[in-house]
Amino acid sequence: MRSLRTAPPLPLVFLLMTVGAFGSEWSVKYNQREICAVKGSTVFMNGTFTLPEGLTVTETFWIIDPVKGVEPTDLSKDPVYSGRVEFFTDEQKHFSLKLSDVMKKDEHQFCFRIITNGGKERWVGHPGVQLRVTELHVEAPEEVTEGETADLTCNTTCSLTDPTFIWYKDGRPLTTKTIKNNQLHLQNVSSEDAGSYSCAVRGSQHLHSTAHSLRVRYPPKNVSVSISPSGEIVEGSSVTLTCSSDGNPPVKIYTWFKEGGTSPVGSGQNYSIINITADHAGLYYCEAQNDHGALNGTVMVSVKRQSLLAVWIVVGVGSFVLLLITVLISIYRFSESWRKREDRNTDQPIYSNEGHEDHRARPPPEDESSVYENVAVFKKQH
Repeated sequence: MRSLRTAPPLPLVFLLMTVGAFGSEWSVKYNQREICAVKGSTVFMNGTFTLPEGLTVTETFWIIDPVKGVEPTDLSKDPVYSGRVEFFTDEQKHFSLKLSDVMKKDEHQFCFRIITNGGKERWVGHPGVQLRVTELHVEAPEEVTEGETADLTCNTTCSLTDPTFIWYKDGRPLTTKTIKNNQLHLQNVSSEDAGSYSCAVRGSQHLHSTAHSLRVRYPPKNVSVSISPSGEIVEGSSVTLTCSSDGNPPVKIYTWFKEGGTSPVGSGQNYSIINITADHAGLYYCEAQNDHGALNGTVMVSVKRQSLLAVWIVVGVGSFVLLLITVLISIYRFSESWRKREDRNTDQPIYSNEGHEDHRARPPPEDESSVYENVAVFKKQH
């Protein structure tokens, strides 16, 4: 209940009853003395009033922060509130103010104003309703370790009236978590709890708080090993084993082992085997490690021996190719030699003997007696 102020002013009390010209009482009662509203929401201020008999209400409206001696301004005519306020009254003398899209600058005292047909009978219900405006803010740790607990709090700068808080993770409402008052309790945190959290108040679910990112530290998970290239591994080929994992912080230490061995065979996310043989076959495992633990992933490497037939085929094909290359080279060299010889022959001049006497020197004719002499000697020897 609130007092009324007249002009000239009368003493103010929590509920002021004034005897009017006809002996009846004036009164203005507000349902709430102070209201806390979320920024961007819609707020209602309600109450009832009475007035002396014989007076008729000609106009009612709302004002803010009334000042003595200054005629107040109807909020519906104030550019700041025009389009955002609605007034309601009924025959039972109930009144209401609806203020939409509440802003921080709306933090004022709102009072109900009554004007009657009595001329000077103008009344203000003072003090009025004090409006406070708040934004929602999530208070929570930035990072937690898997297995711990975490509490997230939806904070306000003023006390909302009987609020029901709703929590969201990555934009989706949470229905399976423990919510008590304005707190979200995460028991035995896991990596799946990492994400972006926000809160809202029922009735204004579209007005979320600023999102808060929660990170969860956890050891390596989902460790797997892949082989490249995929498919059958044949002796003499090369393969690369790759280790993948999920962890926070990300895994940076990878160690490779072979089953049966006591010492690591390699390190790093990739492990390569060049010119693989049957001795390399076996079970390999990769150990992924970060600050919160380690986990292994395994893979079986099977090596297929090359058959003797395959070897002979490779050797035969290689020999044939080598022989073919040799023959081609020989043919090429022979053709080149023949071409050069033909070129030399075409360079010598050709003379015709037809109709001319051959003047070239000829060897002297042998003496016939010497021929017979040689025959006679041959016969004597036999």
